[in-house]
Amino acid sequence: MSNLTDQSTRSYTLSPDEAAETAELTLSLAAEYPSVDDPGLLRDLPRLAVRLPLGVQRFVRDFRLADRHGHTVIGGHLFDQERIGPTPEHWRGRRRPGPEFPEELLLMLYSALLGEPFGWATQQDGHLVHDIFPIRRHENDQLGMGSKELLTWHTEDAFHPYRSDYLILGALRNPDRVPTTVGELDLGSLSEADIDILFEPRFHIAPDESHLPKNNTIASAEEAARFATIQRMIDERPLMPLLYGSRQDPYMRLDPYFTSVPEDDAEARRAYDALFKVVDAGMHEVVANQGDVLFIDNHRAVHGRLPFTPRYDGTDRWLKRVCVTSDLRRSRPMRATAETRLLG
Repeated sequence: MSNLTDQSTRSYTLSPDEAAETAELTLSLAAEYPSVDDPGLLRDLPRLAVRLPLGVQRFVRDFRLADRHGHTVIGGHLFDQERIGPTPEHWRGRRRPGPEFPEELLLMLYSALLGEPFGWATQQDGHLVHDIFPIRRHENDQLGMGSKELLTWHTEDAFHPYRSDYLILGALRNPDRVPTTVGELDLGSLSEADIDILFEPRFHIAPDESHLPKNNTIASAEEAARFATIQRMIDERPLMPLLYGSRQDPYMRLDPYFTSVPEDDAEARRAYDALFKVVDAGMHEVVANQGDVLFIDNHRAVHGRLPFTPRYDGTDRWLKRVCVTSDLRRSRPMRATAETRLLG
């Protein structure tokens, strides 16, 4: 059962029958498909997703169509700890698919209820499903693999025009109940003048370090070329708005740790500071426990993580993450072929 620090989070808890049905479905698919990036699986995902319990399907679709809530949780999944095995030391060099393949397939099925799963050629070596667990040399970094430092709240890949519409985070385990922080926008706390400025391209957001070559494997010139667009964004420093969409009910793209404001733009600095304070004041904690799947609307909510002390003994917090786009064709300029799901 979900154990949410913030009781206002909308959630759905699987019944025992629904949980057993879902686990059986993912185990059967793991025997049928070879990997999460198998072309046949990607083709079949919408058909396969209708085999999920009807109540779950309707809950996820309502979350998407309402376009009101920044996050929601589905709890009660049966994640077999003995089969999954210990939390790894690093995502690099792991056998894929691993023993947690059924849980990865679950997130892929959920992605089909929201849109299409995709990945980044510049992130975790181009895997469609990402691992999030503590890694020793990243303890103090602003990365999902960090631990001892606060992971500052942010819009996922806020710097990028083709960033996710949704994130899906599945908690394989979280024995220390490490909270995910989530925040949404209270528009009524901003002045009209500041809102106008925040809709204008007067801010720079740099790529976060998960997209940099130093945090990926580069063994060829072709692999190095994947990072050309990221490097261009770093060099050219394009300005962008922080609010967009409906003026009365805006979306947001925020990443304070990687955001800068031109030194000569005092109005933009004032508006940015006001926005930061409003969002920061509204942050709350959501503990995704083992068997919980957290859905984040990447237009309406920012997210982060509180610090924790890892043990590195195979029992640390381990999440799986899938990026979802509502319109795969939108990113075609950055995908090598129409078939590939990797941007870069």
